[in-house]
Amino acid sequence: MFIKPTKSKNFTYAQLVESYRDEEGKSRHRVIFNLGRVEDNPSLLRIGQRLVELASGKKVCSIEDLQGEEILGWGHVIYKKLWQEYELDRILKYVSEKTKIAYDLPNTVFRMVVQHLLDPCSKLKTYSKQQEYVGLEEVELNHLYRALDVLQQHKEEIEEEIFHNNRTLFNMEVDIVYYDVTTFYFESTKNDEELKEFGYSKDGKLNRVQVVMGLFVDTEGRPIGYELFKGNVFDSKTLKKSLEALSERFSIRKVVIVADRGMNSKENLEMIKEKGYGYVFASKLRSMPQQVIEQVLDQEGYIQINEEEGSFRYKVLEYDNKLTKGKGSLEERLIVTYSDKRARKDAADRQRMLDKATKLLAQPSKIDAANKRGGKKYLKQINADNARWVLDKDAIEKSSR
Repeated sequence: MFIKPTKSKNFTYAQLVESYRDEEGKSRHRVIFNLGRVEDNPSLLRIGQRLVELASGKKVCSIEDLQGEEILGWGHVIYKKLWQEYELDRILKYVSEKTKIAYDLPNTVFRMVVQHLLDPCSKLKTYSKQQEYVGLEEVELNHLYRALDVLQQHKEEIEEEIFHNNRTLFNMEVDIVYYDVTTFYFESTKNDEELKEFGYSKDGKLNRVQVVMGLFVDTEGRPIGYELFKGNVFDSKTLKKSLEALSERFSIRKVVIVADRGMNSKENLEMIKEKGYGYVFASKLRSMPQQVIEQVLDQEGYIQINEEEGSFRYKVLEYDNKLTKGKGSLEERLIVTYSDKRARKDAADRQRMLDKATKLLAQPSKIDAANKRGGKKYLKQINADNARWVLDKDAIEKSSR
């Protein structure tokens, strides 16, 4: 027997059909039972489930009968393995014994770390979500808050222990260090004398107080150490204190500092050289002497590398970087690169700005209020009295070069 679907007009009907042989021995079909229309027929589903139950001896569960149950997390098991490899239990236990803490500091800190990695939230929410994880010991709410003070007081000691563990664990030599700066904002508009202050926010939260953090990582992306600064400190001003900490606390002899152009001030470069370190910094071409710019734009001397998405070429120039206040100069090398892919992107960005400039020319009243970094950068004023503006062809040509 089998189920045979039969179409009639716009519907499909199901029939229970049996095969048999007639008197002449030919195979024939006969309908034993009409099951009805397939579309929107719950009785068919019940019949099917019952047949499966009879055949297997097990009751078939319908998805409609299922109800939501509590889901417990176990992702922290993997983090626990890393935690133990870095010997964080041992380090925090040592701190705990040294300060005679009565509660379990390693477990309390691990609880906060796991929550921050899997589902970041406040300490109060961390406390209330403890039941969601399998096999973790519960901690008291006040222990979560008190642990933060302990971590702050022993920050440098903990960083140094982790750093030396990394050296042993991965048999690594730290000679290249990456440095970058970011900001962390608070849901507050109240500053203080220590750290929280208004400043340039990399999160775009201009109406919130913030702190600035400078972070060193090794070539594998593992953090070495960090320093916190007031929220109104510029990126380039953070490097000095961070470098001093790097040389004094970690005894790293040979270091190459790699950072973006926010760190590229002559004060920083001179300081790095004085410490005997090397550096690779990004630099603004337009801020360099015109003679250097012409060398860069000269097509002679570039080494071509072909890539799938277009050509890439580079050349190296000797550069005498004059220091301020007659302190001499730094002998540097400029590594200048050009790629077709980046050129296409820049051309598209430039055209977008030109389109904005053209729209501003059609509405001169909006030009004064426009941002100089937008379409206005390609406009120039040719008559201050009646404030007549035109496209600045020199600026467009300079940008396209």
